[in-house]
Amino acid sequence: MNFLCTRQGNISASLFLSLRFKSCLNSLICTVAFHVLTVSTSASVHMAFPLEDDDKIINGYECPRHSQPWQAFLTTNNKRWCGAALINEWWLVSAAHCYKPTLAVHLGEHNLSEVEGSEQHIKVAKAIKHPGYSPWTADNDFMLIKLQRPVQFNEYIQPIQLANSCAPAGSQCLVSGWGNLKISEVQYPDVLQCLQVPILSDATCRQAYKNQITSNMFCAGFMEGGRDSCQGDSGGPLVCDGVLQGVVSWGDECAKANAPGVYAKVCNYNAWVAEIIGKN
Repeated sequence: MNFLCTRQGNISASLFLSLRFKSCLNSLICTVAFHVLTVSTSASVHMAFPLEDDDKIINGYECPRHSQPWQAFLTTNNKRWCGAALINEWWLVSAAHCYKPTLAVHLGEHNLSEVEGSEQHIKVAKAIKHPGYSPWTADNDFMLIKLQRPVQFNEYIQPIQLANSCAPAGSQCLVSGWGNLKISEVQYPDVLQCLQVPILSDATCRQAYKNQITSNMFCAGFMEGGRDSCQGDSGGPLVCDGVLQGVVSWGDECAKANAPGVYAKVCNYNAWVAEIIGKN
């Protein structure tokens, strides 16, 4: 998952920013470089820094073909970038940290190495980050994407409903994406990956991440680690009972014990989504 480290301290603290820079040679081959920066700060804070990289599914399974017809992936300059979810014929939702000036949307995909005849590739007319988004805390990591032309719905491409109410802890949900498959190396899959994950309680989420969790975030996954989303899945959907409850946002590395995935809480954004779509 996109990560970033945390910074915390009192009078004198160290800020550790773990930055990943992804370079995709083509849609299937990517390399990741790491750089760690340490600086001093006088503030007493806990902050999360999402990376300019997407997330992956670790220890999931191949989704049944076209079982997630709202699933999209974003490219920038023909490079694989992030996930997204289709919500109507013109609009998708993704993570704000996935923003790029030039984006394209790919729908109806399953195996990215094949021309399946079900694909629709459409350029983005505009991408609108939530006005409350903070790249420093990852709060309001939510973005709307409008297409240059409407999607043609069919058996392979369908929208998903936004959650009207927040899912309770214990809800079983499904996260999907074409992100990295490995914890210690880069291996991007050809086919869409799925993983069933439970929503964790707010108490468990805050225990894992201390003061980094806001009211616009929730955790889903396994405290024992081993299964998670990661680089390549950012912005992708977390679906519970057939509605979109989460957008893949950030985490402490991938599939790490006591560090579940963190998601933007979709149920908090219905009014803003309606406002933006109404004005655009």
